[in-house]
Parts: sequence; C-alpha cells; structure tokens
Amino acid sequence: MRALVLLFVTAAFAAPCAHAQAPAPAGAAPHANAKPSNQSPRKRLRAFGSERELKRFMRKLGRVTVKHEVPGAAPMPVEKAGADYAGSAQPSAGEAVAKAAEPAGDEESVTNVQHAGVDEGGIVKLHGDYLVVLRRGRLFTVAVGGGALRPVSSLNAFGPDVDPEYAWYDELLVSGETVAVIGYSYERGGTEVGLFRIDRSGRLSYRATYQLRSDDYYSSRNYASRLVGDKLVFYAPLYLEADVRNPLASFPALRRWHKGAGESEGFRRIVNATRVYRGAQNLGEVGELALHTVTVCDLARADMSCEATALIGPPGSVFYVSPSSVYVWASDWSSGEENDEEATAKTSRSILYRMPLDGSGPSALRVAGSPVDQFSFLESGDGNLNVLVRSEAGGDRMWDAEAAAGSVALLRVPLWSFSGGEDAAPASSYRRLPDPRGGGDAFQNRFVGDYLLYGNGNGMDTPGAANGSSLCAVRWATGEVSTVALKHGVDRIEALGSDAVVVGADAEDLHFTSVRLGGGTLAVAGTYTRKGAAQGETRSHGFFYKPEDENTGLLGLPISKPGRSGFEQLFQSSAAVLFLRNESLDLKELGELDARPETAADDDCQISCVDWYGNARPLFLRGRVFALLGYEIVEGALDGGRLRETRRISYAPRPTLSGR
Repeated sequence: MRALVLLFVTAAFAAPCAHAQAPAPAGAAPHANAKPSNQSPRKRLRAFGSERELKRFMRKLGRVTVKHEVPGAAPMPVEKAGADYAGSAQPSAGEAVAKAAEPAGDEESVTNVQHAGVDEGGIVKLHGDYLVVLRRGRLFTVAVGGGALRPVSSLNAFGPDVDPEYAWYDELLVSGETVAVIGYSYERGGTEVGLFRIDRSGRLSYRATYQLRSDDYYSSRNYASRLVGDKLVFYAPLYLEADVRNPLASFPALRRWHKGAGESEGFRRIVNATRVYRGAQNLGEVGELALHTVTVCDLARADMSCEATALIGPPGSVFYVSPSSVYVWASDWSSGEENDEEATAKTSRSILYRMPLDGSGPSALRVAGSPVDQFSFLESGDGNLNVLVRSEAGGDRMWDAEAAAGSVALLRVPLWSFSGGEDAAPASSYRRLPDPRGGGDAFQNRFVGDYLLYGNGNGMDTPGAANGSSLCAVRWATGEVSTVALKHGVDRIEALGSDAVVVGADAEDLHFTSVRLGGGTLAVAGTYTRKGAAQGETRSHGFFYKPEDENTGLLGLPISKPGRSGFEQLFQSSAAVLFLRNESLDLKELGELDARPETAADDDCQISCVDWYGNARPLFLRGRVFALLGYEIVEGALDGGRLRETRRISYAPRPTLSGR
C-alpha cells in the first residue's frame, strides 16, 4: 500500500559543480552532437509470435504471477487474438494515439505541463466556462465564465455501484464532454478509470467505471496519465513473480465494472502475445521483472475501448511522454550496492523502451543507472534523447525519486540508435557530471531551454538552516558545465520563458532566484525572499507561470508556515498562494490570496482523504487571477501593482459521502 514512510538517502557529494567541463568516463569519446539524417531506429523490438511462445518464455523464466493479489481474467482464446484484441490485425497503442492527435485548440491550460500539447492528469482542469476540481473522493464544477465565480455541480468521483473503500482517486483529465478520473483500488486490485459527462451548464453525471488489472501507479513526483488529442494514455506496472499454472491469467485486462461483479467476471485481455515485447538481453539474470504496460483509451467512444502495449523488463521505472513518443526506463532495483563492479553490472541490464506515437513499433536500448523522475528526460528537436541519470537510483515509483543518489551523468543518444534491445548505449554517450554542492538530500532536475539544470533541496524533509548551494547547469547539446552559486537549496526548478527560476526554503524563509540562461552567460539575475514561509506544494503542478510577453509575466506558488516539511503537505493545507511578477527576471511581490481554515466546513471525509497530489493551485484565467486552496477558490485583482482579494467561494460538499 501507499506506506507513509519516506526513504531518505544521504549521499556523499564528491565535488561541487565546477565551471570547467566535467571529465568524461574513462575511455569515453568526445560527446557526439551530430544531427542524424534518419531518426527511425535501426531495428525494433520483437513481439511474441503466439500465446504458446509467450507462455513458454514466462515458464522458462519461472516468474509467472503478480506480487499483489488481483482478480484474474479468463484466458484469451489464441484463435481470437487477431480479431478481438490488440493483435496484428488491430492498431497499436501508438497508432491509436496518432489517429486522434490533433493540434490543441485555443483553450487555456491551468496545468504546469512538461510539454505543450501533452496534458497531464491533475486535480483541476478548465472546460469551457467551468473549472473541474477533484478533491477527497469527489468531483466539483465551478462556473468562471462571464466574470462568474459560482459552484455548480458535485458528485462522487466513483460510480453509485462502486465501493470506494481502500481506493484513491488521484488524477483527472477532460476531453470534450468527458471527464476521466484515474484511481487505484486496493480492494479490487487495479487501476480504475471513472468516466463522467459534463454538459453545457457545467452539470456532472456518471457514465461508467472501467477496471484495469495493475499494481499501484503512484509516484511522489510523476503522473500516471496523459491526454493526447482525445486519447487517454496511462502507465501502470505489473510485477512478476513465480509460478502458477496459467502464466498469462494475470496479464493486463479491462472490464466495465458493475455491482456484484465476480473476481474474474467480464475481464477482457487488452494485450496479447503479439503486443508483448522484450529486449534481446538475458532477462533471466535480472533479479525481478515487471510488465510495463502503456494503455491508450479512446475517450470519444460511448463504450471506452483500450489498447495496450506490454514491455517485459526490470521493475524500477520512470514514465515520460514527449510530443512524439512514450518512454519507459526500466531499471534493476538491485543496483547501487557496495560492490561497484557488481552494481555496474546490474545497472547495465536496465533497458530504455521507446514507443513512438506515430504508430510504429517500439524499440529499446540497454542503459545504465536510472533517471530521477520524468523531468530527467528531454527528447530534443535535433533528433536526440537526453537523460540525466544517477548511479544509485531505481525509478520514481512511490517514494523512489526522493531517495535517488550516486554519481550523475548525462546520457545523450540519437533516436536512430534504438534497436531491438540487444545494443547498449556506448560509453561515449554518457558524460559524467559533477555532483551538486549543499542544499539538502533531495535531488531536483529540469531541462530549460538549452540547459539541463540540477541541484539539491529539502524534498519531503524539513527545511534546515540557511546554507549555500549550487545550481549545476549543462548545455545538453555540447556538454559544457557551469555553476551558479545560490544562498538557498534547490527545491524547485521552473521555466520563466527561456530563462529559469529556482525556489528553495530554509528553516525560516522561502527564496526565489531567477537565472538568466540566454545571451551566452549563465548568471543570477534577481532574487526575492518571502519571510516566514515555506513551499506549500512540492509537485510540479503547484507552480504556474503566465507569460504576458517575452520578458514579463505572473507566477504563483502555494506557501505554508516556515519550517514545514514537504511531507506535511499530504495532510495540511497551504496557508496561501503567493503571486510574483517577473519583469526581465526582476521578481516583485504582488501579494497573496490566503486560506481561511477557521471558516472551512468539515467534509466528514472518508475516501481519498490524503492529498497525495496536493490541494492548492494558482490559476490564471482570461486575465483573472485565482487561488485554489482546499475547498476555497479566492479571486484577486491587481490594483496599483498589488494584488487584493475581490471575492471567495467555498465549493465544499455537505458532510456526507455515499458508497461506504
């Protein structure tokens, strides 16, 4: 389960960032940067040819069932594979996305996404003139069109025939008139996709619930779902163990839920042998294995249909979606042992999968180490994939990203170098990077413009005394390394147009430092300190920057009382949302929109009562400024360079919750 335990790893930092370029690994060639003429992989992964071949492979490995108890599914008849399921006669998951992905419309985004055009599951979305909010097991809509600010509709984030006990409802996405809620049920043992309709008046109504057999997708940093066009793309793992009579009975399957459904009733396999891939490496040498499943669901259809692609590999994982591809980095959890030779051998069996969204087949590359989180990736426009990796990291599942440690390197590989998984990224593709200095034990990284930026901060821990740290900056195309000295740790790295802002807290105050990345000179451009505060949200969606032009814009971030640990955001609300103006990287305070906990209604919460994905967001809509703070939405207006509150509403439910 989502154990409330954090594993903090204290790394021994060998050296601070240096202005000089960091030495490459022994025997490494100069960092390649030539733009490839062909971005297609040299070779693609081989799928299994039949159910019989897949069963034989799984039995040979001796790892044929999942760790957690989940309901079984009736085996798929082999002769029906091509006709009824995601076999050779059906489109791949990538093809399903490619057919539906169209240029994004003019709808404003309220989500701080990694890539424009790839929406991410969150707690608040904009649909026309209505905000849609997911909180503590319920969905809400709030009218914001025509200057309004008014609660409209609310209902449970699960169906009337669903028992929500031991379930978490985490992420929502909106496509057309469909609201999709992604959740996980320990009682039923799988990912749930709840579908709701939102009409022109902002009213919500329940459509259906679908259950996907999987293990928990939760990550303290990443999001399980993405939206490309009207296709829902989400990742979920299934961890493999030994041995049952039917090795495929626990493979990914989907059913439409109905009250009283039996343990295996109604499940249909959504991936068969011809959509299961593995690399050419010897998986029998890997300590544990998982099915890394990327599922694509068509939200435009009345009865949701899904296609899945399953990738067999080591269990640690990071899920990244670029505008053109889905990537899964599968790393061996047994890496990072005291014996460096043994650890290197084990991490070398990690594998990076690439599934293009144009419908072409997946490919893979053997790799070493592991990314920290999704922000460790950049698929750049020059036809390369750039990934920051650490030697003692195991993916971003649950709390793993908070414990990443070890040496740092930049992997840069051309997309054409991916193959059938038999090839390893050469030593020349890794550039050893210096360790960041000071700041804390939690590692943060982000690609902004031409740079990869990284440093250490507090993460989920309690902010310590004020101390200096360094922000390491790497030109990802050339490998040049430089440093920026900071007076605080690195808790957050965000883009301000083509430049960046770094946020960090100490025991007393919250600090913002703007960093100029353009013009060939990396330098601190401006600083702002909010006395007596800490960061109220650690997730990427807690921050938002709204540009006004190339050099100016507004930014917002939830704040809390000083010295509060990041872990406490799961149980305590933010005190306010702080708003700043960026004027050519000079940061000026506009003011705060604060919460009023003394007037908050008790919702008698029984379901999804831990705010795993946060509860506060800055919102910029059509020239208006809002703060989402728990069950309150506060609106402000700029007056003489200061932000003042103009009104607030509560959309809190009545203190009853059905279904339990």
